[in-house]
Amino acid sequence: MNKPKVIVILGPTTSGKSDLAVKLALKFRGEIISADSRQVYKGLDIGSGKIKDEEKQGVPHYLLDVLEPQKTFTVSQYKRLGEKKLKDITDRLKLPIIVGGTGFYIDALTGTIDFPEVKPNKKLREELEQKSVEELFKMLEAKDPLRAKTIDKHNKPRLIRALEIIEAIGKVPPLSNVQPGRLNIYEFIFIGLNLDKEKLEEKIYKRLINRLPEILKECEKLQENGLSWKRMFELGLEYRYASLYLKGKMTKEEMEKKLFIEIKKYAKRQMTWFKRNKKIKWFKPEELKDIENYLEALL
Repeated sequence: MNKPKVIVILGPTTSGKSDLAVKLALKFRGEIISADSRQVYKGLDIGSGKIKDEEKQGVPHYLLDVLEPQKTFTVSQYKRLGEKKLKDITDRLKLPIIVGGTGFYIDALTGTIDFPEVKPNKKLREELEQKSVEELFKMLEAKDPLRAKTIDKHNKPRLIRALEIIEAIGKVPPLSNVQPGRLNIYEFIFIGLNLDKEKLEEKIYKRLINRLPEILKECEKLQENGLSWKRMFELGLEYRYASLYLKGKMTKEEMEKKLFIEIKKYAKRQMTWFKRNKKIKWFKPEELKDIENYLEALL
């Protein structure tokens, strides 16, 4: 019996994943499952690069706007919801297309990591909460250098969670050649988008400058709606540095410069994570016909 096929589109920020996903969904009767750790939050639209309604072209998108940004969303929650959507889409004889840049979400949903169900360790969390992000990052570097290369070293909750997992199982889950559990019923086809470094950096800078006024307005609105500065900082990148600027902690020029540097670092961390998966077939964003031909031979 043939397994249901699932397309997975991944790559660094600004590489064109969402646009490609819509084109493939229209061609192959697909529906899209987002794999982005910030797009799950309501109101985080511009800064997270969330696809606009008119850009969806009528294609159903799932796991966007799942909960309020004051709350936290875990990879375990993502995996549970994602599995339900995979089943729902395939039951209706449509093609699921997972698309996003959060490697941990993608690996958890596709079964390419041995994903642990590690429960919160209240005592350990209380101890780690007393430490600075610099101390936590140094701890992670010592315990699991690979995870340290792919994590946002300013994100305290994420650092604490990584150390919590390490405390429970010894290290952050490795890639697995065997897709465990229920996910073994699917055949995942991994499509990676990659750009030359100079072209990617040019796209990152252009998008940042074009969106920055709207990002600042979005952050002001989030703050007015009750999102704390602390939580906005935790949400990272655009929200982190926009909040620092709005609080008067840095100038606009400093914010732009710092954001450009940090987004480039983020893209590098994404690629470090993705390159662990040798099943990914890499393409340039403009190679749409090659991607379609590749998929037609497999679907």
